Parts: sequence; C-alpha cells; structure tokens
Amino acid sequence: MSREPINPASGQPAEKKRRKSIREISPIDVYKLLPKINCRECRESNCMAFSTRLVNGEVVLLDCPPILTEEYREAHTQLIELLAPPVRAVTFGSGPDAVTIGGKYVLQRHEFTYHNPSPIAIDLHDLMPEQELLDRVKTIGEFSYNYIGRTLSLNAIAIRCSSRDAETFRDAVKRVVAASKLPLILCAHDPHVMEAGLSACREQTPLIYAATETNWKQMAELALQYRCPLVVSAPVDMDLLRSLTKTLFEYGVEDLVLDPGTIGEEGLAVTIANFTGLRTEACRHFDELSGFPLLGIPMTVWTGSEISEDVLKWKEAITASMLLSRYADLLIMHSMDGWVLLPQMIWRFNIYTDPRKPVSVEPGLRAFGKPDRNSPVLVTTNYALTFFTIESDIKAANLDCYLLIVDTGGLSVESAVAGRYFNADSIANGLAEYNVESLVGHKTLIIPGLAARLSGDAEEASGWKILVGPKDSSGLAQFIRKRWSPGS
Repeated sequence: MSREPINPASGQPAEKKRRKSIREISPIDVYKLLPKINCRECRESNCMAFSTRLVNGEVVLLDCPPILTEEYREAHTQLIELLAPPVRAVTFGSGPDAVTIGGKYVLQRHEFTYHNPSPIAIDLHDLMPEQELLDRVKTIGEFSYNYIGRTLSLNAIAIRCSSRDAETFRDAVKRVVAASKLPLILCAHDPHVMEAGLSACREQTPLIYAATETNWKQMAELALQYRCPLVVSAPVDMDLLRSLTKTLFEYGVEDLVLDPGTIGEEGLAVTIANFTGLRTEACRHFDELSGFPLLGIPMTVWTGSEISEDVLKWKEAITASMLLSRYADLLIMHSMDGWVLLPQMIWRFNIYTDPRKPVSVEPGLRAFGKPDRNSPVLVTTNYALTFFTIESDIKAANLDCYLLIVDTGGLSVESAVAGRYFNADSIANGLAEYNVESLVGHKTLIIPGLAARLSGDAEEASGWKILVGPKDSSGLAQFIRKRWSPGS
C-alpha cells in the first residue's frame, strides 16, 4: 500500500487531508467503521469497547476478524489510513526473528505508548577470518540478560563491506546466514557489491545500507528488485536527506529508513538536534518526508582519533543512550562488552513500557524450593521489580516457602500501602482465593516490613497471625531463621 495515494491520471501524489494525531482520533471515529455486530470474536464485550482499546493502543486491528473479510474491505482500508502512525513502520528480516522499526505515534512517551522497541544490531566485516566471524555471530546470538522477568537480547547483525570486493562480501553474508537467523543489515555503498550480498540472502529480507547522493538510483533498483527496505543516508545534511527521501519515494521505494548521521563527542549536540527535528516534524507537523524510522550508528565513534578502547567504548555507550532517548528507531553498535550493551537494553526496556501501566506480574501463589505444611507463607505486591527482587533473594537463601502475590495494579509495597491497594482486605482475599490454608498446617503470614501498619487490620480481616518481616527482602533468610515458628 502506497504511503501517498497516486492520482492515476497524472501519476503524481494525490491531494491528502491532514493526518490526525492519535490524540485527535476518537473511539467514535473508529466505531463508525467497525462492523458493529458485537460478535465478541475480539474478546471484548462489544465493538465500542474494542474501538476504545484500539485507539488506546491496547489491541490491534487484526484482533477483529470480521473487519478482515471482503464485506468490510472498504472500511478496513479506511481504518488502516485513519490509524496509520505519523512514523511509518518498516520491517526487515524474516520469520519469528524479523524486527519492525518505527511505527511511532507521538513525540513524547507520556502522550502515548511507544511501539516497536529499537533493535540493537552489532557489526562485523567481511575481512574477518572465518572462525573469528563465526565466533562473533555466535556471541551476538547468545547475548542475553534477564531483567525483571524479561529476556533482553541483541536483535540484528550488520555486515560491513571492508574489502570492496563483491565475492568477498557475498561469502561473508553466506557464512552469517548459515550461522544465524537474526535479521541482517547489509552495509556497502557500491551497488555491485550490494547486489552480490543480496544474492546470498534473498529470503532474509535484509535492510540495505545505504542510498546516497551518488548511488541512489542503483540502490533503489536493488530495493525494488529484492523487495527490501532501504536506508537513505545524508549525514548532517538535512536538505539533501529530504531531497533524497522524496526522490526515492517517488521512484517507488516505500520502505525507507533515514540516516541523518551520527557524530559523537563535539558533534553529538548536532546529531541529537537533527534526530529531534525530524521526529518533531513527523509527529507534530505530520511531515510525510520526515515520517520514516531513524537509524543511529553509535559505532561511528570508533572512526575518530581516540586510541584507548575503553574510552571509545564509553563514548559509544553515551552516544547510544542519547540516541535511544532521542528517537533512534534502530542502532548499529560495535562493542560487545556487557557494561556497554546492558545499560542500552535496560534503558530501551524502560522507555518502551506503557507509561500508563506499571510493569507487573500475574497475581497468584508461587512455591519456592520444596515447601511442606510447616513452611512459611510470605505476601507481597505484583510490582515486577519487587517480585523479582524477592524471588532472587529467596532463591539465593535456598528458602522453602510460599509467596502470595496480591494484585495491586503493579504498584510497589510502599506505594500500594499509601494508595490502599495493598490493605487488609486484599491480603485476606488473596489468602482465601488461592486457598493457602489448605497447603500449610498453620495460619501465620509474613508481611513486608514496609507494610507493618497493616498487621493489626490484616489479622482481624484474615484470621491469620501476622509477622512483620524485614523492610528489605535481603534480610528474609536471617529473619526466618530467628523468628519463624509455624506453631507460635
């Protein structure tokens, strides 16, 4: 589907109404175009409820099966246009590992949830010895970190042509394809070399880097022939970037990614200003030529005069963090050190959570170790960071116990107590709902030290004896050794 409707008579972009922002779209606007049959196939009570959640970004249009039928084809097309984000979504890669970048609706995160977390790609080049190349590919694929129950990992591989030789580049691409299923970014400015690389990964739908002022037409032909998205590169020259984008789009390449240039150190302020300007034009002024995903390349700091690797890694980490904060939809990095990458992954995770919903876990009853009828029962809230911290401390202490997780809307203990989401009634209801009494031969419950003021009311509401535990879960092991006695 074309980004701009084309007038069949003139072949030129047709007149188009000003796009609405997501904040201007009413659920009524969406409801008018839905089937309005209240079939509940979307698992909502009615079409109006579905339209509200659709506008809020909590469901997607594909969750409504009837709208996908031929009967509602015209309405479906209108809904796609109505709900289209100001920043186009572009996908590269294939299968379950494919990544989608862009698809942003707003400038500021608090206005609406950011979608499609920025993938982090790691580079390698075609002059690497084969074993070194394969080892790096393996390290990229295996790099992961568990953060409050979520697995954070790297997302793509950028293959650079350092040899300037088509056959060498093709061979490197073949080796990477055989060793990894991660999405690829092919980096070469010579169209002949790029075509050799593309021929080695036809089914992978790689991202092509890059079309420039001198090679744009040949790169556009390759993007159309291989049906791959294309990066438009004009470092620090925003007028040229805009001109190239317009030319390529009118040429027929719809899936574009913009590279406004990444300059570290003294040039970082200019870099951030350019990224911010492009995203502001897209989301605030609905400028279509700015409405494409943005590529940040923190690894450019390695091309400077600095010779200390530790300093270069530090500069790359700083540049990556700034780009994530200022609208980069995709990063290409070089360093594989955990202290460089993990801060970016955790920061990305935090940016792309829904600001309207605290990060939470499912409420319920969890068993740790091999609890028996004399084992202690603890209670906490369902704030993810609280739960995973307690889980880690319980496992580190090798405790056999039960942990009751009360639904507090994802709030931490202190906040939930202050907001009365974690109270005597919620504790009593949790004990009853999960039938905790049937699992143990006692009625003693350990509550968090930060919820000490609930002890009296909780005893009265639940009929259980309440022990006030430590304020920090790291003290659980010592507390249970000294204070736990199921018969007391």
